[in-house]
Formats: sequence, structure tokens, C-alpha cells
Amino acid sequence: MGFIIFTIAVLLTFALPSSEYECDKSATLCETTLVIQHRLTMMHPTAQQVFPANGKLYKYDDLTQTTEIPVDEVMTTDGWEDNRLVVVANESLPGPPIIVYEGQRLKVHVINKMTSDTVTIHWHGIPQRRSPWMDGVPFVTQCPILSGQTFTYDFIAEPKGTYWYHSHVGDQRAKGMNGAFIIRERTSVIREQIMTVQDWNHNWGADMDHQKLLLGTFVNRVPEPLRQSVDGGLFDPFYVTSVLINGRSRYYNKSGQHNGAPLSVFHVEKGMDYRFRVIHVGALYPIRISIDNHAITLVASDGYDFQPVEVESFIINPGERYDFIINANQVIGNYWIRAETLEVNAHKSEAVLRYNGADVSQYPLTTRKICTPAERCLVVNCPFTTFPADYYTDCLRFDHLRSSVNNDPAPEPTSLDTFKEHYLNFALPDEVASVNGREFMNPTVSALTQPLEITSTCDNVDCGEEKTCKCTYSLPTTHNDVVQLVLMNMGVGTGDAHPVHLHGYSFYVLKMGYATYNMTTSKFISQNNDIDCRGSGDMTTSLCNDASWRNSSWLGNNVPGLNLINPPRKDTLIIPSGGYAVIRIKADNPGVWLFHCHIQVHGIFGMRMVLNSSYNMHPAPPKSFPVCRDYPSSFREDYVDQHQSGDQDQSTPSVNKVKQIGPDESGYGMKTFWIMFTLMGIIILLLIAYILHVRKQAQHFKKKLESSSEPTKSGKENPVFSKI
Repeated sequence: MGFIIFTIAVLLTFALPSSEYECDKSATLCETTLVIQHRLTMMHPTAQQVFPANGKLYKYDDLTQTTEIPVDEVMTTDGWEDNRLVVVANESLPGPPIIVYEGQRLKVHVINKMTSDTVTIHWHGIPQRRSPWMDGVPFVTQCPILSGQTFTYDFIAEPKGTYWYHSHVGDQRAKGMNGAFIIRERTSVIREQIMTVQDWNHNWGADMDHQKLLLGTFVNRVPEPLRQSVDGGLFDPFYVTSVLINGRSRYYNKSGQHNGAPLSVFHVEKGMDYRFRVIHVGALYPIRISIDNHAITLVASDGYDFQPVEVESFIINPGERYDFIINANQVIGNYWIRAETLEVNAHKSEAVLRYNGADVSQYPLTTRKICTPAERCLVVNCPFTTFPADYYTDCLRFDHLRSSVNNDPAPEPTSLDTFKEHYLNFALPDEVASVNGREFMNPTVSALTQPLEITSTCDNVDCGEEKTCKCTYSLPTTHNDVVQLVLMNMGVGTGDAHPVHLHGYSFYVLKMGYATYNMTTSKFISQNNDIDCRGSGDMTTSLCNDASWRNSSWLGNNVPGLNLINPPRKDTLIIPSGGYAVIRIKADNPGVWLFHCHIQVHGIFGMRMVLNSSYNMHPAPPKSFPVCRDYPSSFREDYVDQHQSGDQDQSTPSVNKVKQIGPDESGYGMKTFWIMFTLMGIIILLLIAYILHVRKQAQHFKKKLESSSEPTKSGKENPVFSKI
């Protein structure tokens, strides 16, 4: 098997950019390979440097533009000619789509061919039931895959829906290490299109962006200002140059002129319906999607169907997915697909919706729908209550959608003992990216499979109601409890909205509470008053680390206005600035699950925690699963000392199941051994005593028989003997 994987890797290394992988519908096992490498944008394997003109590519020295370079053989991004270093799978940006059918077993061999970096692959939205060690989070569910190593992800593809895969190491996701992962229904017949969108910076790359956010972003000696949303909310000074659609766009300068780079094209047949699966694989900005002259019917988000709603456009945040259906019912031609950030001065991009039979040499001439008082526009998933009044645009919040599944109500507790409610504030108090003021610290081991070795828990640091701290923040849940989470974005650390993603679960969205806005200008006025941040007593100065409902009658599963009948489901949800969302899960998926903001820099800086679910039922990892740790390691030294004289393999100690992520308890194994040894000794002594007692009784009966007055009777005739 190892030789086969190596051969596939070699072939892929020298191959042209790869196409999608689709598993045969009749197969039970699907198998493919992702080779992770550093590559350059705007570089052809043989023609080397290329440049864009009129939607085409040419070799760097082809000034007469006589020989076109195939667009599919170059990672063009926005056509900027200064090469940017990217991290990609199989020479493709985004990575090749992986398409399987519900219930199939999937094995993906990930080969790290980067020379100076680690990698892991997270399967975003997949619950990984019975396989939590395949979730792909370094130092949470596995050790990072080192340079030159291969790691095989092996899990069951379920449930059906639109998902994606991406690196969970550092900034690699925004550097191109992402791709679509689709689980189809076997009965599906509608035609499909896959669309990824991503905010992009062609100047520095994600690692440089990260450092500039830490130390300051300057252009020509001038600090970059914070970007503003239409509601007055803020975005980090992440210097975006364009928005990519399936890895392509055109760069627009300040005068509004573009560089003529090639765009992505989506082909449709007139009269047919198409399901578009849209995935936001980017780093920061919410992106608004629309198609000229075509109504969009939204039908699903994050893999779960909801009752269809027809919209002019929708807003998608990093980590989210939306499925929509269009009918190709317009005149045969070319139409703009538009994607733009939610900034006041938006960055924009286009792709082409091209009917079969349309002129392939022409770009669209269509215009965006004009919203008027008589014909208002509807937008789904706004991170604020309203657009300015003169936009003539209405917002539909996600919690106002309704599940299309009739038999999937929110879980209800069987008693108050099985209902748990927790308040989690995703915010930036004192500029610290945190949850409840706790800046997440990665363990130095795989938390799921080496829990006894974690020493960075929050019990060991000074955290508090009005303090920030740095530690491995975990929330334990008991198996089958109904867990209600109040996700907040409140207190002194609010200002920008956060798309929050939970691994291992899709949660029910029961209610959302937004801030108060000016309904004419759409500007933010004040934070939602349902939450009591406590602490300093002033919501605008409190860190909101220990919040609760302001109305105490809402406690104990009594929050009014919850949709428990047909709530929509999701795994990534925008938490609006100054607002909150009430979500619910049934804690029935044992594992250690990351819970974090999907704005890349916020997650890296520490806006993360883990849900330690059903701790006493964590399944043991596969045989020979990798381990990792600091050196020197007191845990490892103690383990070796305890097993010095044994024959056990010293390289891979067995995994102990523990009730929570906690400090080193390396003596637990020996203590258990001596307890069991003592119990076995007591049992053996009791057995010996019982045997001696039986023998004594037998001798007593024997003597009694020998003294009997009728010794000639047979056993059948002697009732006393027959009972012995």
C-alpha cells in the first residue's frame, strides 16, 4: 500500500492541475490522494511566467499575444503578475473537489511534500461520529503531519450536503489549501455547480497579513484604517485586493479599471434547473452573492435543507455554505455572477454564467437588479438588522428560516438534570481574541488521544470575570445531555461580527438577538439588552466573561421565543456585533471538538475553545496512531520508568480514557494495577476457603454413611447419598 501511495504522489507531482474526484455511486470504498505542496501563482509548468490580457493568458515574452496559454494550467487568482507563494493540493487552487455519495467510506491519503511546514486536513462540517481522530485539528485531534509524511484520513461520508476540506495549520487555508467536499444523495438528479468564494490579497500572503495585523498594517508609510461595514461595524485591516470565485478574478485599481485576467465560467443549458453549492473558503470578509437577471432560490445551508426562499442575493461568511437553485430561463447569452465584500467601499469580483450556444468570445453586458420602493430586494443572512433605508433592501436573519424536514425538532431534555445552559462570549476584550476572556493555548500533544499529558488547562492560570488569560479552555458535556449554548458577541470587546464554527456537531438555531440599529441609516446604536454582562455592571465596559440572562425567569429552559418545532440547522453561524444566538445540541458524539471563530486571524490569535463531549466514552484511536509531545517530557519519563522491565512497545503508550482534559495523572495506571491485584488476591483466598469448606462437609457425610444401619442399600435406594 505504501508503494502505491508513493507512486500516486509522484504521478500527481508532475501532472497538470488536477480535476475533481468523483466516486462511483455503486462503490462502498472511495479512495483518493491529496499531495500538498508550495507553488506560485501566474506561473505555467513549461511556459513559466504568464501575463493576462482580454481574459486570456500569454507567455511573459509573447508581446504580440499570438499563442494562448491554457488557462486551466495556471493558478491565476486575480491576475497579478508578481507571483505569490501558495499552499495547494494537487497543483490546484482551490483544491480538487471530492464528490462521494452518502454512506460511502472515504480514504484520503494526504502526502505532505512541503519542505518546511506541517499540515492537517479538516473535513469541515462532517461530524466524524465514531472517528473523532479524523477531524484534522493539530494538537486537538491529531499530531501535525510533518514534512515528507503521509496520513490517511478514513471515515464514513455522512450526512449528505455541501462541505469542504481545508488545512487547519496556521494561515494555510487562506493561502489556497482548501477545496469542496460534496456528499450527494443517491437519488439526486438535478444538475450541480460548485462555487468557492474567497477574499484575496495578492501582495503579501496570509502569513504576512497575520504579522501586519499584530504589529500594524502600513501602505506607503500610512497606517491602513479599519474597514467599515454599512452598519458602522468594523473589520480588521486585512488588506484585500480582490474576491476569488473558483480561484479566479480580475484586479481592479482605484480608477475602476481591471487587468483583463481570465474569469471562472459556469455553463448552463437553457430551460434546466441547477443547484449551486457555494462555499466561503476565505479569511475574513462576508461576501454578498447575486446573479444578473436570475432569481436565486435558497434551499440549504451547511448541509441541511430549509424551506425554500427566493432572494435577490445572500451573504456568506467564512466557513459557511449555501445551496441555491436557479432556472436557466433567460435568453441564451452571458450573465454576470457577482461577489462583493460587505465593506462600505466593497471589493468585488465576477464570474460568468454562460448559456450553451452563447458567444464564448464576449463577456456579459448585463447589469445588477435595481432595488426600488415598488420592487424591494431581499437578502438572507445579514449580520445586522437592516441596510440603509435608501437601499430599499430587506434583511432576513438566519433564525427566521424554517427547516424543511418535518421530523427534526430541536432536542428536548427529559428533565432539568439533563439540561445544561452555557454562555460563551466570542469577543476581543483588550484586543485579546478569546472566548469568555480566555485566549486559547494549543496543547503540546494531541488532546483527544493523549489527554493525560495536557498541562495548560485553565485551572492552572488566573482567569476571572473581568480578566483575560491564556490557557486550553474546555467545556465538558455529559453524554446525551441537551446542551443549550448562548453564543454572544458583547461587552467591551465587540465591534465586528464573528462566524462561529463547531466541530463534531450541527446545531439547531433557536433564536438570534441583534443589537439596536437606526432604521434609517442602519448604524449601530446599542448592544442587545437581553444579556446581562455583569462584571462592572456596564455592558460597554464589562468583558462579559460571566454573562447570564437579564431576566432571571428565562433561566432553566424558559427562554421565550425559541423555535423548537422546525429550527434550521448549521455548523457555522454569524454572531452579530452586540448580539447573541441561542443554539442547541444533544451531546451524543463523544470526542474533543474545536469551537472557534472562522475569521482566520481571530482563530489563530485565540478565539477558540474545545467541547469535551462524553469524555468517558471517547473511542480509542486506530492502532499505531501518531503521538507527539514536548521534549523532555516528564510524562514520558515516568511512563518509561514504570515499564522499564516490560516487553511493551516503548514508542507508543496506550491511550487512557479520562473524564476531562486535565493535568498529568500518570500514576493512575499503577494505582489501578495494585487495586486490581488486591481484589484478585481476596477473591482467590475466598475460593480456597470455600473449597476447604466443601471438602470438610463431604468428609462429614462420608462418616455418617459408614455408620448407617443399612450399609447394603444402593445409591438409588439411599436418598442421603443421592443428594451428595
